[in-house]
Amino acid sequence: MIALVDCNNFYVSCERAFNPRLEGQPVGVLSNNDGCVVARSNELKALGVKMGTPMHLLPPHVRRQTVLLSSNYALYGDMSRRITEVLAEFSLHVEVYSIDECFVGFQGFELDTLEERGQRLRKTVRQWTGIPVSVGFAPTRVLAKIANHAAKKNAAFKGVCKLEANSPMTKAILTQLPVTELWGIAHRTGERLKVMGESPQVS
Repeated sequence: MIALVDCNNFYVSCERAFNPRLEGQPVGVLSNNDGCVVARSNELKALGVKMGTPMHLLPPHVRRQTVLLSSNYALYGDMSRRITEVLAEFSLHVEVYSIDECFVGFQGFELDTLEERGQRLRKTVRQWTGIPVSVGFAPTRVLAKIANHAAKKNAAFKGVCKLEANSPMTKAILTQLPVTELWGIAHRTGERLKVMGESPQVS
């Protein structure tokens, strides 16, 4: 099995790790030259702010209650390195996919132990770095991405989701998943599929 470990709201979480007073507040991290919003806390998402929104287009009532921070890429890179080191405590096979995502190999482990291992991984990363992560286990990378998405979006999974090939739960999640959530299918491709009469959900 492969796990995708994805940091939640990574840039914001890095800022909060060094400034706990930001917890619970709407927080946005801005791009180079403070042009647009490139990371949002859950509180800022709840205010309707979309990724990439130019700072000057933020409504006044949002600006008043939001902490807006200039990006600190040196900090984010260092935190990413620290998280990768923590993941190496759980597996010899760690592949950095992006600054806030890693694929981790769990081949050879009993399937019924993976969710408990995932919870220990989440707890350790949080304790050692201050960063919350979600974990998705699956036989393939594409399915691990989907499992991670479910772990983030569905509170019932408590941050860890395991999907086995052709299991009833896997099929149920796939039928509810917009096709644009599949790895490699962009929003424009999804719109084109709709025009062609294809279902917007995975079939």
